[in-house]
Amino acid sequence: MFTRVVAAAIVVFAMSAPAGAGQREDLQVFQDLSRQVLRYPNFTIFDSINAQVDDGVVTLTGKVTMPYKRDDIAARVARVDGVRDVRNELTVLPVSQYDDELRFRISRAIYGHSNFWTYGAMVNPPIHVIVEHGRVTLEGVVNSNVDRMLARSIASSFGAFSVTNNLKTDAEVAHDLEKL
Repeated sequence: MFTRVVAAAIVVFAMSAPAGAGQREDLQVFQDLSRQVLRYPNFTIFDSINAQVDDGVVTLTGKVTMPYKRDDIAARVARVDGVRDVRNELTVLPVSQYDDELRFRISRAIYGHSNFWTYGAMVNPPIHVIVEHGRVTLEGVVNSNVDRMLARSIASSFGAFSVTNNLKTDAEVAHDLEKL
């Protein structure tokens, strides 16, 4: 069984069983479905999608900002070769003017900071800002622990009720990849 996090063109995964033919197929299915999600034109830095592949059965979890994204992403994943079934457990973030304003202010401040200009110039910027009921979660991958702490510091300065920093560094991702 593979657990995967699809965030900003960086794939982080861990394996809980030894590699075999079925595991290899699941890995290929995951790589294909992650490409489909990342190519989805409405996938933004305000969405977070996690995928788990087990013997061709894909379980999607995470949060999206609009209801149509939930259905569109599940449909894209279902078309991937090797997918036998899709369990769509994506949740739609509630509509909130406060949350929307917080999303935009935090993302503008993070990607407007000179340390993050290269991240912002990427096709799929790697830092995702998820806001639900005034609570902020940062997800994705950054180059260093300094960038991770700086992003959290910036996000904390906008009056959010809480900030959870789930950012990973490149070194942590490389370590996870070595486990394969």
